[in-house]
Amino acid sequence: MVRLYLFAEGQTEQTFADTLIKPHLAQHEVFMHYPRLIAHARKKGKVHRGGGRNYEPMKNDILRSLKEDSNPDAFFTTMIDLYAIAPDFPGLAEAESKRQNPVQRVEFLEQRFADDISDPRFIPYIQLHEYEAYLFADPTCFEYLDARRTKEIEALKAIANQHETPELINDGQQTAPSKRIIARFPDYEKAKPAFAPQLAERIGLQIIRSRCPHFNTWLSQLESLNTIRLG
Repeated sequence: MVRLYLFAEGQTEQTFADTLIKPHLAQHEVFMHYPRLIAHARKKGKVHRGGGRNYEPMKNDILRSLKEDSNPDAFFTTMIDLYAIAPDFPGLAEAESKRQNPVQRVEFLEQRFADDISDPRFIPYIQLHEYEAYLFADPTCFEYLDARRTKEIEALKAIANQHETPELINDGQQTAPSKRIIARFPDYEKAKPAFAPQLAERIGLQIIRSRCPHFNTWLSQLESLNTIRLG
């Protein structure tokens, strides 16, 4: 039996992973523990979780977990955003030269992350550019919030149609996927942890992965863990 630990940037990713990814992977005999929020600080011996805005606490959190469960059938992964990634993240300065190619940039950072953790059981995943990209896989999901907001939904569809994949919607402070959604559905901001996974569930995992190739590559890797377990 293969077990998987997932470190989530926030409650949105935590719920998404638990409700959509966990049951899906179980069909592939990969059993995920309840996703935990990634550490962002450690003060007076207490770990503070959620956010992932500081790399060292995040790294130490992962290393502790790797040490606590050293079984070769235990694997570890992340769901953190490229958007507003920790400024001390390994390779971040070097990755600036790849900014015009977001896929190459995120793959470079994931490799540097893997190199820094240095454990073959660790499978880093950085979201391009953030969780809300998944919701652009089918913006009609926003009918769940308010079916009368047809103009706003059409505007989100238009944004999605401008990009080869929702993962290429950029990471500007006002143009990141979440910012574009909030501009049309302001209520989303405060209720994001509740709304976001429900919206993704309405879209469905298969549609999301068909529109988001970087996400699909990661999920495919997780699906195959039972066949590549380390000995």
